[in-house]
Amino acid sequence: MLIVGLLLSVLLVSVPVVIGLGAAVIPPADTVRYLWAGLTGDTITADEVTRYQIVWQIRTPRVLLAALVGAGLGAVGVAVQSLVRNALADPFVLGVSSGASVGAVAVTVSGGLAFAGVYAVSAGAFVGALVATALVFLASYSRAGLTPLRLVLTGVVMSFGFQSVMAMIIYFSPDSEATSTLLFWSMGGFGAATWGVLPPVAVAVIAGTLLLHHRSRTLDVMTFGDETAASLGVDSTRVRTSLFVLTSLVTGVMVAVSGAIAFVGLVLPHLVRIVVGAPHSRVLVVTPVAGALFMVWVDLLARTVVAPRELPLGVITALVGVPAFIALMRRRGYLFGGR
Repeated sequence: MLIVGLLLSVLLVSVPVVIGLGAAVIPPADTVRYLWAGLTGDTITADEVTRYQIVWQIRTPRVLLAALVGAGLGAVGVAVQSLVRNALADPFVLGVSSGASVGAVAVTVSGGLAFAGVYAVSAGAFVGALVATALVFLASYSRAGLTPLRLVLTGVVMSFGFQSVMAMIIYFSPDSEATSTLLFWSMGGFGAATWGVLPPVAVAVIAGTLLLHHRSRTLDVMTFGDETAASLGVDSTRVRTSLFVLTSLVTGVMVAVSGAIAFVGLVLPHLVRIVVGAPHSRVLVVTPVAGALFMVWVDLLARTVVAPRELPLGVITALVGVPAFIALMRRRGYLFGGR
């Protein structure tokens, strides 16, 4: 597909460019040379050590994490919109991000999961996401199965419940560290990116995206409703349950390392559908690449616009997503349930 090749080409060019930009600007040629040295173990001169560390130890894992999370948010956003048959759904509508935030804040305040070391907060966030997934599933499942409306309503209600728990933890916390942790998890950021967090995120995002693409025809059928799906031999309850578990796990892994980044999984799938059409076999190929490209540049803006301070990613994605969403509604009203 031409558009996929174009987006991949732009992404491959963007990664070294973005790695070289920041408070300390490093020329593209030097950036590529340092990346090559990091990959191959090639030598560098003593006066280049600082710039090499900026490129290889700080910026490269951050940019790669941004690309992975952007791709994952795009793919999961497509699946969730089909899962609940709601064009306003995104990866966080099922309460996973709120549960992760509770886990992260609880670990910060209590000092739990100390065995995980520097990854304790991320581990707490992932555990919180798993607990939220289990609670939403148990509360929304009925004799009729797992219906879209019950999933959405349960996810929204659980989100309010988790937010109340977070508020209580922070209120009784003796220090302000929990507040800053909550701010990070509620608005997102890649400041904690390291090489160590990349493998689990890469496995979750790549495997999740491939599994979703494998079920693209089933997702096409699910968008027409349960009765149509049943007439075509698709067990909606079983499919919806498996998709719910898959999307929640992938979302939980992403939220554990980046916080909740809004609008990416909501707006990008609609933009991609306008360009390539509605079939999920196409949308689930283009959207992850578009999400990766978008998030790489958003992260650059986040760390450079008000440098040396860093903007939360959610601020930028909202500033971009809100007008884009309004424009979509006015231009393509049928995508949102009719004109």
